[in-house]
Amino acid sequence: MWCPLSQLGPRTQLPPHPNGHLERSKYLPVPDAADKVGMALNSGLPPGVGPYYENHGYQPESLYPPQPARAPSAFSVYPAHYYPPAVPHYTVRVLTNASTPAVRTQPKSSSGTPCTSKTKKALCITFSLVTVLAGAVVASVLLWKFTESKCTVSGMECGSSGTCVSAFQWCDGILHCPSGEDENQCVRLYGPNFILQVYSPQRKSWHPVCRDDWSESYGKAACQDMGYRNSFYSSQGIADDSGATSFMKLNLSASHSDLYQKLYHSDVCSSKTVVSLRCIECGVNRKMGRQSRIVGGASAAPGDWPWQVSLHVQNVHVCGGSIITPEWVVTAAHCVEEPLSHPRYWTAFAGTLRQSSMFYGDGYRVEKVISHPDYDSKTKNNDVALMKLQTPLPFNDRVKPVCLPNPGMMLEPKQPCWISGWGATSEKGKTSDLLNAAMVPLIEPVLCNSRYVYNSLITPSMFCAGYLQGNVDSCQGDSGGPLVTLKNSVWWLIGETSWGSGCAKANRPGVYGNVTVFTDWIHRQMRANS
Repeated sequence: MWCPLSQLGPRTQLPPHPNGHLERSKYLPVPDAADKVGMALNSGLPPGVGPYYENHGYQPESLYPPQPARAPSAFSVYPAHYYPPAVPHYTVRVLTNASTPAVRTQPKSSSGTPCTSKTKKALCITFSLVTVLAGAVVASVLLWKFTESKCTVSGMECGSSGTCVSAFQWCDGILHCPSGEDENQCVRLYGPNFILQVYSPQRKSWHPVCRDDWSESYGKAACQDMGYRNSFYSSQGIADDSGATSFMKLNLSASHSDLYQKLYHSDVCSSKTVVSLRCIECGVNRKMGRQSRIVGGASAAPGDWPWQVSLHVQNVHVCGGSIITPEWVVTAAHCVEEPLSHPRYWTAFAGTLRQSSMFYGDGYRVEKVISHPDYDSKTKNNDVALMKLQTPLPFNDRVKPVCLPNPGMMLEPKQPCWISGWGATSEKGKTSDLLNAAMVPLIEPVLCNSRYVYNSLITPSMFCAGYLQGNVDSCQGDSGGPLVTLKNSVWWLIGETSWGSGCAKANRPGVYGNVTVFTDWIHRQMRANS
């Protein structure tokens, strides 16, 4: 997982070879391979810094006892010991000479053509009509099925017309539904105090909701619109710290039952407080006062990081993830690249510190895997994915959600953050049996993008955390796992482990998916797939 002080290690997964030996992952091509990413990494960098690696998990050689032999199955089984490929992964392109396909003629039948006699013609016509009618029936059934369920595929349904609108078109300032439902029900939570804001299509801006005449029933409706199905924690009034000069206010005399139809713009808020809404009790761990114990890397105790999950493929830890609701887990998109994109391969384990205990325990099967549509497997841009579990997790002292970062969260340039996972603790080492954690500060993007660090490879959907001198870092097996920070006594998921060069090397800090830019996308997917 995280490399403790004075320990170094490569960041890629090292998948086991079929004969049981570890196999090196692929390196980036050398600069003359003419790949921009490879050139950016290998040009202008100090010698000996190592190639570009990706954080992945891999199977330790002797962590689990051997499984008994099984009879061959009639069904195709996912290949054992398969992991996401090392990235960047390039396919060699070989130019071949153009060739003309051979033309083969069908030999003429010596028995004559069918349907020559009157009787045969009648039979052929009847058979053709029956075939056409049967095809029409099948096509009608398929069309009905497609029409009935098309919104489950393409997004959400406009209530007034039944039109399907993509989840990415809701709250984008453009009316896609005939009656504008896609722009009327747009809510978000702002800042570390969870201030409820509603989007105004007319003014094309977000406004806090005045606490006047507010009730919890409205809070529950707003939570549902953010994808928190049947989830509501608290609703209270607090002073507005967003600097708003205009508010959304409830009109109780309005005949509409819909929350958004009752809201109107007002420059006055009599209570001088706005709604602070918590849809789920998140970001709380059992031992808030013991965080100094993990600085530099140390084993976690029960309840320290209750949102951490281990994601397995065929009883093998492959990636980490973070619980955000009883049904939803955030991880990295590179963990679920083809052929691991199907949910049937995945099982999530929560509330357990030891991998060896998970081998004998029951995990939670995954129902859906949703990768960010703009994920780039070469650059790792938008490296985020969601997993929806088939059955909800029961929350307790050891299993709790972490909070998604709200827009308006202000972080310090060197904000202290914590990382956790079961990755390797030494160079070319094995996956850790016990969950480990370490503190790493954020690194400013300008510094991380400098020529001597990552040479302009860090996009706005990424950020770096760690130490430029090395020593503490994420490692293979930590991909998709959480990077959290403590603010306002709440733990926030601001990053998930994405990639890096080596483990704990100087000028090669860990790179994390920037969850702060994905929060809106996550809520939309939760709402569309609830």
